[in-house]
Amino acid sequence: MKEAKMISSGTKVAILGLGISGRAAVQYALQCGALVRVSDNRAEQRFVAEEGQFLAATGVTWEAGGHTYDFLREAELVLLSPGVNLALPLIKSLQDGGVQMAGELAVAAGQLPVPVVAITGTNGKTTVTTLIGELLSASGKKVFVGGNIGTPLYEYLCRPEGYDAVVVEVSSFQLESAGNFAPNVGVLLNITPDHLDRHGSLDEYGRVKMQLFARQKEGDLAVINGDDALCRTLAAELSGEVQTFGIRDTATAIIEDTLIRLKLAGRSEEYPLAGTALANSVGLQNSAAAILAARRLGCTPQQVLQGLREFRLLPHRIEFVAEVSGVAYYNDSKATNTGAVLGALEQFSGNVILIAGGRDKGDDYRLLREAVAARVRQLIVIGEAAVLLEKALADVVAILPAKSMQEAVSLAAGSARPGDVVLLSPACASFDMFTSYGHRGNEFKKEVLSLQTVCRKDRGER
Repeated sequence: MKEAKMISSGTKVAILGLGISGRAAVQYALQCGALVRVSDNRAEQRFVAEEGQFLAATGVTWEAGGHTYDFLREAELVLLSPGVNLALPLIKSLQDGGVQMAGELAVAAGQLPVPVVAITGTNGKTTVTTLIGELLSASGKKVFVGGNIGTPLYEYLCRPEGYDAVVVEVSSFQLESAGNFAPNVGVLLNITPDHLDRHGSLDEYGRVKMQLFARQKEGDLAVINGDDALCRTLAAELSGEVQTFGIRDTATAIIEDTLIRLKLAGRSEEYPLAGTALANSVGLQNSAAAILAARRLGCTPQQVLQGLREFRLLPHRIEFVAEVSGVAYYNDSKATNTGAVLGALEQFSGNVILIAGGRDKGDDYRLLREAVAARVRQLIVIGEAAVLLEKALADVVAILPAKSMQEAVSLAAGSARPGDVVLLSPACASFDMFTSYGHRGNEFKKEVLSLQTVCRKDRGER
């Protein structure tokens, strides 16, 4: 049942940050008849140069060069982007002054008349969100796929007509300001250390992730990773329906080699994935979670299997780039924490030249020691976290520092032998050297393809 909108005609709304989510928030708030103001951290000259056309078209009041209390206290409601830390003194001062804070999930709560699937976890969120969307689409449903994956949920709220389902990727940052948001199907993929610079501890990070299920009602479903010890512990506190996936024979979706077996309502269903892009340890975990969500929303086993077989992996996720002089190069730039790197290393038996590093997020790189010792022959470190990686791993692997992606690829090529794998899997954020993990991955691919061209010329190939 739909609830009253948080934003209505005449509501005084302030929006922090005019990024992708912020621009969509402006459009939605204006559509609701709100009085809108925007506060952005960019210097005024840059802000006007980059956003002037949008500001003129919308007519919103704005400030640039930082967020100020005097400007924001005029609002009744402040819409937060995921990057805004609720612990900031400015946010607390505004709340003490009676200003309400909300993220896009809170704004959407009660405004989604179709079934909603929300996916969270440390790793795999984007892949599983995309996969569930494709499985539902394969069954003939029109699906809105968005959230943290890149398309703000505000865009659905602006144009909700014609959709049969909503599938959203949800980050821990979004869950901190999720309000009464409650998905019909909530999916928790895993919990490993990430964003500890913001959340403070793994326990607090896990608590925030569990907010996905906090307001689910009777008839809603929680899909949980049964192989993840912390997920199992936290799931034990849930009172609603829970289905699990993993290798344990107690799971609802059991992973057996490259087969996924479902036990639903006394029946057994089989999903053989050998020969597909998902036939690896990470892909099978992601597939099992997606199958449970898709079956809950009415997809037939045949439709699900067809969608799984047709699925292609997204860029920057253990993406094969090229083979150069007998060495395979893989781009896993999306691996921004140790859990993702461990998952990537599991896909290779050994002889890995690993490129890692970037902006530290408070992760414990010692968690990589066992896998690195077993599978990595050479570690090349880049970025601000290079020293931290060296400190954690110097006694288990040979390490070389690189000052750029070009140098990192060059060093990797110099160290590699035929049969080796060069893997970019950073365990860190990208923002020290690049604008995004996509930018970082594309730079890696560019350098690898340049290396391939040079090698071909050396061999006299055209």
